[in-house]
Amino acid sequence: MKIFLDTAHIPDIKEAVDWGILDGVTTNPSLIAKEGRPFDDIVKEICSLVDGPVSLEVVSEDFRGMISEARKLAAIHKNVIVKVPMTPEGLKAARALKQDEIRTNVTLVFSPNQALLAAKAGAYIVSPFIGRLDDQGHVGMDIIRQIVTIYNNYGFNTNVLVASTRHPVHVLEAALAGAQICTLPYEVLKKMFQHRLTDVGLRSFIEDWKKVPEEMRPF
Repeated sequence: MKIFLDTAHIPDIKEAVDWGILDGVTTNPSLIAKEGRPFDDIVKEICSLVDGPVSLEVVSEDFRGMISEARKLAAIHKNVIVKVPMTPEGLKAARALKQDEIRTNVTLVFSPNQALLAAKAGAYIVSPFIGRLDDQGHVGMDIIRQIVTIYNNYGFNTNVLVASTRHPVHVLEAALAGAQICTLPYEVLKKMFQHRLTDVGLRSFIEDWKKVPEEMRPF
């Protein structure tokens, strides 16, 4: 499963790249607005750092506006994936953009039926928001399992990207469900490293090493 960061914060992206585990980045207008920098500057820097898909979102709600914005976004870098909303106009745009060989990420998906329509429209990625479903009393991961089953049943090539992840268990469940991608906040990614037994074991090894005479150490 590929791991993406859901952010536009350059320092966090740089650190994840240094760890050697980052496959891509997802952004949205809210995340970019928080950075207080020109849009083009942020996007170009992200694309220079990340050797993988970078999702950038259109803000128009009509087909013509989406197409115009999508072409401008796709022209920024070869790794750009254009995010379009799960609406009739959004799916119309996804179909047209596929014909132009521009990859799309259909976002704000909350049901398997929506994901089915997105795949039929030719979406490269579909993004179900599981955390927001959990907030409304649903089991968000249920729709991931259903979408993966539907796509496997019919041989759709659309990638399932698990979005709105809130904790490491969401990441684990996404991997077990067979999702191709999970995008997560930086803080959730850091928590994936953590385990009490790792910390205890490391401290024990270090303390034992200190007992070895210096003349017997290789370094």
